[in-house]
Amino acid sequence: MAEKRDYYEVLGLQKGASEAEIKSAFRKMAMKYHPDRNPDDKEAEEKFKEVNEAYSILSDPDKKSKYDKFGHAGVDPNAGFGGGGGFGGFGGFEDIFGDIFGGGGFGGFGGFGGGRGANRNGPRKGSDLQRRMDITFEEAAFGTKKEIRLTKNVVCDECNGTGAEKGTDKKTCPVCGGRGTVQSVQNTPFGQFATQTTCNRCGGTGQIIEKPCSKCSGSGKVRKTVTITVDIPAGVDTDSVIPIRGQGEPGVNGGPAGDLYLVLNVLPHNLFKRQGDDLWLDMPITFAQAALGDEIIVPTLSDKVTYKIPAGTQPDTVFRLRGKGIKNHRTGRPGDLYVKVDLEVPTKLDSKQKKLIRELGEALDGECYQKKKSFGEKLRDLFD
Repeated sequence: MAEKRDYYEVLGLQKGASEAEIKSAFRKMAMKYHPDRNPDDKEAEEKFKEVNEAYSILSDPDKKSKYDKFGHAGVDPNAGFGGGGGFGGFGGFEDIFGDIFGGGGFGGFGGFGGGRGANRNGPRKGSDLQRRMDITFEEAAFGTKKEIRLTKNVVCDECNGTGAEKGTDKKTCPVCGGRGTVQSVQNTPFGQFATQTTCNRCGGTGQIIEKPCSKCSGSGKVRKTVTITVDIPAGVDTDSVIPIRGQGEPGVNGGPAGDLYLVLNVLPHNLFKRQGDDLWLDMPITFAQAALGDEIIVPTLSDKVTYKIPAGTQPDTVFRLRGKGIKNHRTGRPGDLYVKVDLEVPTKLDSKQKKLIRELGEALDGECYQKKKSFGEKLRDLFD
């Protein structure tokens, strides 16, 4: 399968394009590749779908943000979590054109497909499924392989999804002749009016099953618990989306199965906090270490490193350890680790320790406390 093209490239745009630029580019490309302008042109049809897919992502601020951050892994490139419709709430190409061109005809060509309409009896993709999964902080940082158990509809192995008893086939509905709809004509004082309704005999499918499959009762699907192995790439974060092709609901009338979308939730770490690809760590140090300087051991996600803090280090000072953050799953470049020192004041002192601290305090003059000295001078100026 060919690698999916960048959505900005599909619309002929640069990353960071404005909403107006995206809409304008979509209008131009959609008119160029619209099926009514390119009848029986499979390549144009595929490009038309590609253009619509790109627009459905880049026109939505939330999806555009996720795409800019995570690429194709962060968004649904075909249909949405809701299943069956367009991505994330689009009902299909007609909804997109209705939003862009005002709900009427499309540039003088009528609606999508030039009146072809959706063929209810034709192959249709199955519904998509969504599943949320918790993973650890380390699994998100380094990637992992997970197994999930999912109870869903699968194709009946007894009838191979036809719904008919083995050895039998579906038959064309005798009422609608396979059209799925029936038409009736009503005479009124104003003339004849034709109405079209769904065929009650076949439910609109155009086919009937005389001997339903005993295992699936004619539905062509059965409920089953399956185990699916998922590769989670390094660098994902909470709300990252992993698409798993073909693991959704079975298709209809021979159509492809839907997709499963795995939405990740990264559990918090007991030491590190994450900001993008960077990590933050609060590191407690003693008064002696801050005043005199010291060589401390700093933990990272993968190992321990030695870092020398200088004498006179102040509370909340932040040190930066380059390349010790999380590797970006798109660029492969690691973030940094920021270490903020947390000066801990001693508690539960015994009498000897208290005496030593008092003696130290008396020995330290104003030159050792520049902030205190400056504050005192400002205070005297205020009252003088």
